Amino acid sequence: MLAEVVDKLKKTELQAGTSADRYAGPGNVVCDVCTGRKRKAVKSCLVCLASYCKNHLKPHYESPAFKKHKLIDATGYLQDKVCSHHDKPLEVYCRTDQQCICYLCTMDEHRGHDTVSAAAGREEMQKRLRETKREFQQRIQRREKELQELREAVGSITSSAQSAVQDSEKIFTEMIRSIERRRSEVTKLIRDQEKAAVSQTEGHMERLEQEIDELKRRHSELEQLSHTEDHSHFLQRFLHFPVIPEAGFGPRISVNPCYYFGNVTNAVVKLKEQLENVCKTKTAEISETVTKDAVLQVLVPRTRAEILLYSCRLTLDPNTANRNLHLSEGNRVVTSKMERQSYPDHQERFESWTQVLCTEGLTRRCYWEVEWSGTGVGVGVTFKGMSRNGWGNDSALGYNDKSWCLYCRTFSYSFWHNNERTVVSGPPSSRIGVYLDHKAGILSFYSVSDTMTFLHRIQTTFTEPLYPGFYLFDSTAKLC
Repeated sequence: MLAEVVDKLKKTELQAGTSADRYAGPGNVVCDVCTGRKRKAVKSCLVCLASYCKNHLKPHYESPAFKKHKLIDATGYLQDKVCSHHDKPLEVYCRTDQQCICYLCTMDEHRGHDTVSAAAGREEMQKRLRETKREFQQRIQRREKELQELREAVGSITSSAQSAVQDSEKIFTEMIRSIERRRSEVTKLIRDQEKAAVSQTEGHMERLEQEIDELKRRHSELEQLSHTEDHSHFLQRFLHFPVIPEAGFGPRISVNPCYYFGNVTNAVVKLKEQLENVCKTKTAEISETVTKDAVLQVLVPRTRAEILLYSCRLTLDPNTANRNLHLSEGNRVVTSKMERQSYPDHQERFESWTQVLCTEGLTRRCYWEVEWSGTGVGVGVTFKGMSRNGWGNDSALGYNDKSWCLYCRTFSYSFWHNNERTVVSGPPSSRIGVYLDHKAGILSFYSVSDTMTFLHRIQTTFTEPLYPGFYLFDSTAKLC
């Protein structure tokens, strides 16, 4: 009896486990035929466009009516494997249009095109995939090597900067000591001159005091003589008295204003001004030298293949579009119109200039291309805070300090920023590429045709996200 109970328990566990395995869980493809609790699909049919569990798949194996149906491993994306025009499996690859099609497409819109089976197309793409993987591997190796070089450079930069700081501090300390010695020398010179001048002045003062005493004594004698009543005595004494008061006394003494050392102060002030001018000039030269000797150079993509790695998909923002601009093709194309469009009022809409911005604010490395036709177009970027009202420069791309713009005509280019114009030379093209490295502050423009030609580059500091924008005059612009 115990053996029978154990056997029944084992069978019950096995059935429960098998049943649990059959039912669909999160991430599984469910059977399209099951009702109630859905079982897990094991196969999908490209003819029925449905997925089946083991039980509901039996007719496809047993009934002759299903023998020609195409079964694949269960997938939840059957619509992607079926032609949207003919509801047939995508079993053919069109080399001409580089897309998967069905057999009916080869007799319809793809008639005469270079076509092969999907398997053959897969084999060709597999070769390209291997080449692409090899290219990526090579790029990874190059980047890893560059990364290692940068890591080593960090140590070298830190060590070199520390040595430069120590050397500079030592030199400046010596300069400060030299100035302090000169200060001490000037102070000693002034004090010595002060001592000599004071000593000389005190000698003059002593002699003057003696002369004053002598003059006062003679003045007293004359006063007494003037009051004597004896005429003979008066005449005899006065005739022997010195007539000129200065007789027998030293020369007149005058004070030299230079002893106040005002000229010394003026000379020191001039020295200070000269030192400040020299320090200012030399500091600018040092700053320029430090900037020129920068070890790191910003890595800019050199080929179109490299630059396309940073491609980003942009969409035009209808809330910013001027009412004389018409947006189409999922807000990827903008055309200037004479008739005004019925856009609602919005605070971000350009009211005067025929301009429009993209929805995306960019803060990383990005690349996009614009195809244009007509009289001309401005292709640029701006901070979001650029003005949207009026005909002033504050609201025109490239005419203020918040935006940068390349204006393209049929046979000419010009770059504008902060109302300053730079003439740009390059081959005319209806397709313009823009590369942005926000962190490095690089914005580059390219003429794109069979080849990619560099037009203009600026390097600055971007403090906010940048929004791609366009200025149109009788033209159309399309985001590629």
